Amino acid sequence: MIEGDLSIRNVDAARARGDRTAHQDALQAAKARGVVLGNPRLADVRDRAVANLKANADRFARNVAPIIREIKSTGVASYRGIARSLNARGVETARGGVWTAVQVSSILRRV
Repeated sequence: MIEGDLSIRNVDAARARGDRTAHQDALQAAKARGVVLGNPRLADVRDRAVANLKANADRFARNVAPIIREIKSTGVASYRGIARSLNARGVETARGGVWTAVQVSSILRRV
C-alpha cells in the first residue's frame, strides 16, 4: 500500500513539474504518424445522442402535461404555483428533483 502511495505521489509530482507521461508521448507520436485520434464518427454519435435526449424530454413533457392542465383548471395560474402543486402531489421531475417555475415553463413550451 505504501508503494502505491509513493508512486501516486511521484506521478503527481511529475505532473506538477510538467513532465510528460509515456502515454502522452505515445499519443503525440501517433498523431505525428497521421493516426486519427478519437471517434471518427463523433458527429453522428453526438447527433443520435441529442435526438435521444430530446425524444426523452418530449415524452416526459407529454406525460406531465395532463397533470399540469389539471392543476391549472383548479385556478392555479403561475408557474411557481404549478411547481408547488406538482411537488405537493409528489410528481417527480425528469431527474427526480424538486419542481421549479423554470421547469414548468419548459414543459409547457415543449407541449
